[in-house]
Amino acid sequence: MRVAVLSGGVGGARFVRGVVDVVGAVETGVVGNVGDDVEVLGLHVSPDLDSVLYALAGLSDDERGWGRAGETWSALETVRELGGEGWFALGDRDLSLHLVRTQALREGEPLSAVTARLASALGVETTLLPATDDRLRTWLDTPAGTFPFQEWFVARQHRDEVDAVRFEGADDATPAPGTLELLAAADLLLLAPSNPYVSLAPILAVRPIRAALASRRVPCVAVSPLIGGRAVKGPADRMLERLAGGTSPRHVARCYEGLIDAVVVDEADADDLEGLGEVRPIVTRTLMRDDDARRRLAEVALGAVPA
Repeated sequence: MRVAVLSGGVGGARFVRGVVDVVGAVETGVVGNVGDDVEVLGLHVSPDLDSVLYALAGLSDDERGWGRAGETWSALETVRELGGEGWFALGDRDLSLHLVRTQALREGEPLSAVTARLASALGVETTLLPATDDRLRTWLDTPAGTFPFQEWFVARQHRDEVDAVRFEGADDATPAPGTLELLAAADLLLLAPSNPYVSLAPILAVRPIRAALASRRVPCVAVSPLIGGRAVKGPADRMLERLAGGTSPRHVARCYEGLIDAVVVDEADADDLEGLGEVRPIVTRTLMRDDDARRRLAEVALGAVPA
């Protein structure tokens, strides 16, 4: 089975790791969110792509939930001592990846090619593609003002309620080379348990990618990021409550209207499945607390395709 996963955030990276464990690295392809990308200290940082890279390379810090395991922070501490920009946590090992990426981008290499080279260097066999090589950035309108994603999420610790989300550059963004081919060749399309508004919507804002899902000829399954209507971590539940009017499985499914055939929801939401229409609910335990739980969740999602 060939599987294509749309992924953003830490939850998406963990889910991708489970899918790869079940179907294999070569059979899995990932389209990653770049709306979170940010320039820090002159370096191009792609947090969601890097989360997938680190997860598949066995380098991610599962305890902290982001970044590399065994990280040190000497460079960042020195930056702060010198009065530099220290609000975005760049670890010493993580910094090395951003240095290599930034140099390649400045030399004219597209993000997709840089990502492929980094994946190869880390021994990752799974195809990982950014949604687009073009500049696409997530902005959030809040009662306190309008902020780029990382300022809202990290610097302001996503404390501001969100009135609207928009994607700078989406109108002109084209899919990264290989992205549409990856989706067309898949036997199953999966939307990871990521925030629908800031992790997956930026990918779907690239119009040909959304069109590919809308015209799909294979099943597309979304995995809800909520358990009992609450986010495991992050602001997904608050955003759904404010922007969609609720946090039930139907509110999650409506974020992908016309794009999915089934939605995987947690057992804690099994009594709240009304209003899904033609979207089929699949109930299981969705908390990815360890490798076994990640694999079990992946197996359930993959079960949408008959053997």
